[in-house]
Amino acid sequence: MSELTDIDRHTLARWRLVLGTVAEQHGIGCGGDEDCESVAPLVGYLFGDDGEGAGGFGVPGAARKKPKGRQGGKGRSQLTVPQWVDQVSELFPNQAREVLEKELIQRRGLNEILQEPKLLEKIEPNIEIVKTLLTHKHLLNPDTRILAKKLIEKVVNQIKDKLRLQIEQAITGAIRRDRHSPRRVYRNLDLKTTVRRNLHNYDAERSKLLVDQLYFFAAERKKRPWHVIVTVDQSGSMLDSAIFSAIMASIFAELPSIKTSLILFDTQVVDLSEQVGQPVDVLLSINLGGGTDITSALQYSQQLAREPGRSIVVLITDFFEGRPEEDLVRQVRTMSQSGIRMIGLGALGYNARPEYNRQTAKKCRKVGMDILVCTPERLAECMAQIIRG
Repeated sequence: MSELTDIDRHTLARWRLVLGTVAEQHGIGCGGDEDCESVAPLVGYLFGDDGEGAGGFGVPGAARKKPKGRQGGKGRSQLTVPQWVDQVSELFPNQAREVLEKELIQRRGLNEILQEPKLLEKIEPNIEIVKTLLTHKHLLNPDTRILAKKLIEKVVNQIKDKLRLQIEQAITGAIRRDRHSPRRVYRNLDLKTTVRRNLHNYDAERSKLLVDQLYFFAAERKKRPWHVIVTVDQSGSMLDSAIFSAIMASIFAELPSIKTSLILFDTQVVDLSEQVGQPVDVLLSINLGGGTDITSALQYSQQLAREPGRSIVVLITDFFEGRPEEDLVRQVRTMSQSGIRMIGLGALGYNARPEYNRQTAKKCRKVGMDILVCTPERLAECMAQIIRG
């Protein structure tokens, strides 16, 4: 048998990581590959069934029996959660790190991880971790709930900062006229135009912009504010969309001339409008699962729309109605005919899977509801089009 090349040894080492310790029973090991030897105990910590060495990816029972005559090596017994997090941070890029940390939480249990406060500072904040924490929040005690809230807040603020500018520009630009007004009202100051048209007055020596003329947006089309009613399905399949919905509602609430209401529903309707500016608290209020009564949620939303002609209902749901479908279609028709603009979202986010009842959604579209599966920015553009008329 010819001697193995470096490429052969590297290939065998990769198979060792895939198959786990069972591969060693057939002579497939890391073979001195430093990367393999470093990664194997980390993988084993997640997937090893008996706590000894690395288990396999998707190989039932891969780590249940330790190969006879072999040392335990650098297996799981020598690792703690903090050590595992440190080593994963050093060895893996962010994308792989996020996947492994998600597995850590799911496989090792929330309590064990969150009882180590320093771990939250090391775990890469991302939306997958947020989803895991929200799904298992019933396991949180008062202390760990505080720690989880901090992690969720990091992710929410990152997403909100990313979205805020584009959403504000789309919505505010639709509400305000493109033309300018001689009325010098501070809240209508067009800062961008003012800066641009006074750039010729910039004093380089003093690093100051001298403004000799201010520009103001014209008065709004109407004095009355627009009312945006965000109505969110709490079913488990909508968790991605619920996260983005809560964040977007908080951005809407900060805009001038926009009144924002936030409704969560399953078979019951919960009005969280008073917490709309606190998206983290809203997310921690979500109760995943249970039945779905979309019709009742829309009926409640209709009651909130005191001025239908200036109201937009954004319904985020999978359109799997728990009561007769004709009730839902009839309610959509009634609201649309009253003048309420309606947007139905089968999914909201960047990676949210659009798994929704297309037949029901199609029927809702026929009676006046716009049906979308889109990013937050696209939703803002759609709302701007409605506001512009």
